[in-house]
Amino acid sequence: MTEPHLRITEIFYSLQGETTTSGLPTVFVRLTGCPLRCHYCDTQYAFHGGERKALTDVLEEVGAFNPRYVTVTGGEPLAQPECLPLLKALCDAGYRVSLETSGALPVAEVDLRVHIILDLKTPGSGEVARNLWSNIACLSAKDEIKFVICNRTDYEWARLKIDEYKLAATGAELLFSPSQGQLEARALADWVLADRLSVRLQLQLHKYLWGDVPGH
Repeated sequence: MTEPHLRITEIFYSLQGETTTSGLPTVFVRLTGCPLRCHYCDTQYAFHGGERKALTDVLEEVGAFNPRYVTVTGGEPLAQPECLPLLKALCDAGYRVSLETSGALPVAEVDLRVHIILDLKTPGSGEVARNLWSNIACLSAKDEIKFVICNRTDYEWARLKIDEYKLAATGAELLFSPSQGQLEARALADWVLADRLSVRLQLQLHKYLWGDVPGH
């Protein structure tokens, strides 16, 4: 059987900047390629290029950091079918594994041990039509649902979707993140508090520490 190969933009060790593990040292495996073009994307350098690597080489590179946490991200990692065996192999190796995905591709075959971070695209992203709503049924309390909020319209849209799809019933953590340069974090915080929403406001810790620099 041929060993899976993946196109990798970068593998690096940093602090997790988002999600409920924010601040924890983590190895990031950033896969190349994405079928979406969100207006606020901060990883356009991962759309093309990358280096083709064998799965065993990826695992060796990850293991050299001796991490507890590993995040597979992109781009859109699920755009590469080989992402699925990568996720399984990372779990088998004993890491706590999370997957950052756009929500535009099916997550049904993702290893059940993986913590899925599902990014539901708001109208302000320009890619709201790409949301694959059937993914919601695949989520559980170990997973997280993220909304990047660009403006008040996005905020109200997200509130409606939380109710429409009964997202709280999944048990997944609900994350609201202000789009950097488009919405002040304080404004979003005020809206959340005024409406008493049961969501977690998150800021991108890595950008406060290092700015928009690849490899962080």
